[in-house]
Amino acid sequence: MAVPPGPVAIIAGGGGFPLEIAEAARACGRDVSIVALKGFAHRGLKRFPLVWADMLDPARILDTLRAVAPAAVVLAGSVTRPGPGAITSIFSAYRNRDHIAKVLAGGDDRILRGVVQFIEEAGFHVVGAHEIAPALLAPLGAFAGREPTPAERADVERGLALLAATGPYDVGQGVVVSSGRVLAVEGPEGTDAMLERVAGLIRRRRVVLDGAAAVLVKVPKRGQDTRVDLPAIGPRTVERGRAARIGAIAVAAAGVVVIERATTVAAARDAGIALVGVKAGDFVEGHVPS
Repeated sequence: MAVPPGPVAIIAGGGGFPLEIAEAARACGRDVSIVALKGFAHRGLKRFPLVWADMLDPARILDTLRAVAPAAVVLAGSVTRPGPGAITSIFSAYRNRDHIAKVLAGGDDRILRGVVQFIEEAGFHVVGAHEIAPALLAPLGAFAGREPTPAERADVERGLALLAATGPYDVGQGVVVSSGRVLAVEGPEGTDAMLERVAGLIRRRRVVLDGAAAVLVKVPKRGQDTRVDLPAIGPRTVERGRAARIGAIAVAAAGVVVIERATTVAAARDAGIALVGVKAGDFVEGHVPS
């Protein structure tokens, strides 16, 4: 569905990604307003019309959106998940408690979908960052450093097959593979922590790569709501990947955001890491290569 013309409101968490979206939207001629979440949002967002709001103050967030009357709302940036008690006490005025308990009993996917539903029930149109700023998505093919080797491409296929199999179980979006062996699967801790785990295994010689670099594969999960949980890589991914002996990072073309692209590409080239966008659609839908 095309994003309707008009102003955009960004509910901004931490990191530089919300600022990149805001700048891209402004470059496309859209007016941009920011609802900056206290304790998370980047100070650089001050160059846009901005209102600070507490993450657990939905009334202020909705009042700000009503004042802006945006054509679309984007949720972007990192936040720390509050405890169930805090969420229940705040949102009890807006939702049935039984519904909240059901949402909180699920994984992060269910909670994120609940946030989208809450905003849309208030009359706003929630869209993905990629719908406002498609240029932030990874392209198809190698876009930094060298081309992956045949061995690395084989490991990428194995990683894609594994992610296709685990996707329905709300496991993470990433996997590390080396010489056909799966070294780590991303869990709730996220990609960076998974890479730190692999680096620790290498340091303690629990994993020996025998000179062969590993690959990181990252794609959206099947059924993932990309409006609020679009996978992303950035400079920190490359930095952690270097420590984990990653030789290639393969991501779903048009399905993963490349944050701070110029910095990420430069870091990958410096580290000798290949960045490549792959056609992951068939794998994400459950196809496993023979």
